[in-house]
Amino acid sequence: INVFPVADGDTGNNLSATMYSIINESRITSSVKGTLESIADASLGGARGNSGIIFAQYMSGVSAEVENDSMISLENFATAHKNSVRYAYEAINNPVEGTMLTVIREWAHSLFDFHKKARDFSDLLSHSYAVLEESLKKTTNQLRVLKKAGVVDSGAKGFVLFIKGFMDFIKNEKTSAIETEADISHDENAPLPIHVETNFRYCVEAMLDGHGVDREKLKAALEHLGDSLIVAGNEHITRVHIHSNNPAEVFAAASEFSKISRQKVEDMIRQSDIVEHRKHDIALVTDSIADLPKEFLDEHQIHVVPLNIIIDDTEYLDKLTIDNLKVIDQVKNGKTFPTSSQPDSKTVEAVISYLASYYKSIIAITVASELSGTYNVFKGVAEKLSGPGFPITVIDSKQNSGAEGLLVIECAKMIEEGLSHDEIVAGVRELSAKAKILVSVRNLETMIKGGRLGTKAGKFAEKLNMKPIITLDEKGKGTIGGIAFSHKGSKRLLIRRMKAVMKKGGIRIYSIVHVNNFEEAQIYAGMLEDITGIKPDNITEASSIIAISAGDGALALSYIAN
Repeated sequence: INVFPVADGDTGNNLSATMYSIINESRITSSVKGTLESIADASLGGARGNSGIIFAQYMSGVSAEVENDSMISLENFATAHKNSVRYAYEAINNPVEGTMLTVIREWAHSLFDFHKKARDFSDLLSHSYAVLEESLKKTTNQLRVLKKAGVVDSGAKGFVLFIKGFMDFIKNEKTSAIETEADISHDENAPLPIHVETNFRYCVEAMLDGHGVDREKLKAALEHLGDSLIVAGNEHITRVHIHSNNPAEVFAAASEFSKISRQKVEDMIRQSDIVEHRKHDIALVTDSIADLPKEFLDEHQIHVVPLNIIIDDTEYLDKLTIDNLKVIDQVKNGKTFPTSSQPDSKTVEAVISYLASYYKSIIAITVASELSGTYNVFKGVAEKLSGPGFPITVIDSKQNSGAEGLLVIECAKMIEEGLSHDEIVAGVRELSAKAKILVSVRNLETMIKGGRLGTKAGKFAEKLNMKPIITLDEKGKGTIGGIAFSHKGSKRLLIRRMKAVMKKGGIRIYSIVHVNNFEEAQIYAGMLEDITGIKPDNITEASSIIAISAGDGALALSYIAN
């Protein structure tokens, strides 16, 4: 039923993730206020999506308005909820009625209006719940898109479910068992959502240190970068939510106000396509180290989980909130050398559980496990979420960059051909053993600074003008594939290697990946086409993580042999 503001089908996942954050991270203190502040911090820290952040800001308002006591009265409870409504409204740049906001407001006001007549909390909640249900029903006619789809607002529905659980506990004085694993069931009979046009592709979220942040000024600095802007928070945490086409600009502007401790970017167009125009029953997922053209990812509805790049204690999302020019500049001129890290399990679980709602099985292809812990993170999530009748298979590509990307391409082709899940997995694993990447490094600066080459050995190699060819062995571990003593010599070495492969049996597909070196990559492509008789499948800019290790000007040839 998630059709507003964008039909991306993720409200349920976002709200459940927000609730699990509260369950796992909040704590009981000696006062009601302290406990509610803990809940507010946990919800602000773990909130996902538009509705999650609105809910978190509302809870933050409740914690600010409630009295600091060990008990809470009906009057204080009702007054705090009524007064906290403005916190939610003030956080949103353009509040829209007929959404979660309306339902929260009408419920909170019903609490206040009835609290003097209520016998106890159970009586108060029962009365207000009837108002809440009626308010939810009305959302269908308050927004044109909801009326067209014949549904209630999804965020409002989530809030109603939360209040129902709260009321049931107050009435029965016991908790129900909470399933901590994602619900991966898919209702085949669910109505198709109504398409909603959006001018912006990405749902962008940031978490900042809240100390000293002027949220109104922050809102003013961001409002021209997109729509659906929310700036929420308290004195500890500030959360930003916005729909934008340029996530990097959003984070650059937000970083002027405080340190960004968390970044999240979701592709709403991809999500909407999956919900409305899903092409296949098998979902294909990979990580951002797989270098592929964006057009191919869009065409085949491939979901990419970004790895993290850390610069001066700030985490960036590979290919989304940082580009190679910034990374190269940091390598050359920065005080600290950029590092990278795998995605955390929460991020991967959010992606997998979302896709599980729409597909019958999932195949994930990751960077070599010898190079990153990404494979193990995916594997752990798959073991948690897969079950009888719903396979989730994670494949260690034993490759990276263009070679990993070629395996994703071949997997997408197999899905398109209608092969079964198991046939595709077997096929990709067979091709993985035939894939190869050869990287021509222009200079050794990044390898020395990054610690991949000892300083003394590196300086000696630089004096000899060594130009190593970097490759991966059969396990996916980095190794030297050859050494030249000039840039031209390095290129000749790659050409000789390709000629040898062609004599041995040929190739089925190849690609060229570069770091800020498109012109030379094109020249190189022409030479390889003369040798192979086929054009490269793609010429693609490398991920920033590859740029950190290979350095400015690097070129990589990737291929899958016959």
